[in-house]
Amino acid sequence: MTERLRCFTAYDIRGRVPADLDREIARRIALAFADQFSLRRVALGRDMRLTSPAFAAAITETLTGCGVDIVDIGLAGTEEVYYAVQSGEAAGVDGGIMITASHNPADYNGMKLVQRGARPVSRDSGLVQIEQKAASIDWFRERVQASSVAGRPGRHEQVYDKSGYVAHLLSFIQPERLRPLKLVVNAGNGCAGPVVDLLAERLPFTFIRLQHEPDGTFPHGVPNPLLPDRREATAGAVREHGADLGIAWDGDFDRCFFFDETGRFIEGYYLVGLLAEAMLKLQPGATILHDPRLVWNTREIVLAAGGRPVQSRTGHAFIKEKMREMDAVYGGEMSAHHYFRDFGYCDSGMLPWLLVCQLLSESGRGFAEMVNDRMAAYPVSGEINSIVADPARVIERVRQQYGTGEIDLTDGLGVAFPDFRFNLRSSNTEPVLRLNVETRGNRALLEEKTGELLALIREGA
Repeated sequence: MTERLRCFTAYDIRGRVPADLDREIARRIALAFADQFSLRRVALGRDMRLTSPAFAAAITETLTGCGVDIVDIGLAGTEEVYYAVQSGEAAGVDGGIMITASHNPADYNGMKLVQRGARPVSRDSGLVQIEQKAASIDWFRERVQASSVAGRPGRHEQVYDKSGYVAHLLSFIQPERLRPLKLVVNAGNGCAGPVVDLLAERLPFTFIRLQHEPDGTFPHGVPNPLLPDRREATAGAVREHGADLGIAWDGDFDRCFFFDETGRFIEGYYLVGLLAEAMLKLQPGATILHDPRLVWNTREIVLAAGGRPVQSRTGHAFIKEKMREMDAVYGGEMSAHHYFRDFGYCDSGMLPWLLVCQLLSESGRGFAEMVNDRMAAYPVSGEINSIVADPARVIERVRQQYGTGEIDLTDGLGVAFPDFRFNLRSSNTEPVLRLNVETRGNRALLEEKTGELLALIREGA
């Protein structure tokens, strides 16, 4: 008997509980994952959602019953699972499962899967096969039955010590050179708070903590700082306390977001250039990856710092694969995902703010001063979503209208002219087009071209 599973996306597993995902489906997915990659020892982490402990218990019962060892790291962020797989390879850890739905509403949950070396599992690297196996209830029953007579059960080992992970984060900076900054930190009632507390013990900063305790009911709303209405608490606290910097995370803290000392939200695009420059100081001449949505600012900074900018398709699986191929020291997406070679080519929501604080300490400047020139040199529209009936048809219509520009099809449609450029790409999961526009220092032109493009995109939508 085969069941249609609606919880599989292009990159992970995510859906409403129990309509799209429940404990029994999670059992089948976990066993299919272990079977697909012949896993013997799996790191397991979970976020703060109310359903996550039950999902973790079901997965542990199924996998240990089938002879797979579980290294249970408990409440954690996604990057902690990445670290557990990387650091545990010598001890035989060959895969990882993170139970999370990140920034989705409280009635969602999901799973992120990584194989040996914390390599991502996507539709191009095993997720399709996992879905096919997990959809078969008969396959699952037969596999469990075979395991019950095949040999020993797996072991369940609880490893809640985060000291190695915290030490690895701190190895990216020089704590003794930091100056005493005042930081507003907003965990959004996600998983970031406990890790911030561990780091705080080693840092000379004053922390103003907001929505700090993990709480899967999300009493202050979903932890998604990309939503404008989820920013004011952080921005207001920065202004109230005269903080040097505001930082906010999504639920599983694989992304972090920044506010300057005025409480202004800073687009993730400008952080890519800032972090690229920081990494090039440590690794002169290194390769830096960036996504194709907004590019001019990043390329200019990387070239000026003596680095090599390389463009990659949007999405963590593509960027991680390309970083390994190019031995890139850092990769950044404007969506606030930041990837580091020395963090297993994985994305981290903790390393960016640590590196920014080091930059602030060394420069003696305020954060606004550090980004103002770049924002003026390359103003951006921010990502604008449009619901359309036929995304492919609309993209072709836009291409015909702007076809005299320099075309880039790395991811969606990119078109560049001497004084402005844009990228238009489809969502992987819904009939939505995402538009990003940038200009060379001309905000009036930015508004003109953004309006012009939106009118064309939404014509007859």
